[in-house]
Amino acid sequence: MAEDRQRYGDADLQEFKEVIQAKIEKAERDLMLIRESFINDQNNGTDDTSPTFKAFEEGAETLSKEQNAILAGRQEKFVRDLKNALIRIQNKTYGICRVTGKLIPKERLMAVPHATLSIEAKNMQR
Repeated sequence: MAEDRQRYGDADLQEFKEVIQAKIEKAERDLMLIRESFINDQNNGTDDTSPTFKAFEEGAETLSKEQNAILAGRQEKFVRDLKNALIRIQNKTYGICRVTGKLIPKERLMAVPHATLSIEAKNMQR
């Protein structure tokens, strides 16, 4: 039924917009927590300067910083993708697969609101 229409109606677009805005708010809060964690890891305290533990701690700190940087990068991309989805809603092109031109099912968009590909197109990429 969804494929019979050219695009989603204004009521559907408004519903998607509300879902996306809520996800953006949560994602930005999560990103802020990741960044704060990264900043707090930068301290140069001398709480435990024992040579035995120092090497292990430095290795763990480096790994933790790298993981936080990767997490922050992924979260920034997620926020950017969600904001791009809002632009597509504004342009009334939201929910249209960029490969097939068909409407992406509403269930998929509710689960992955920044999706630009239908499952059919996604499977063609493999």
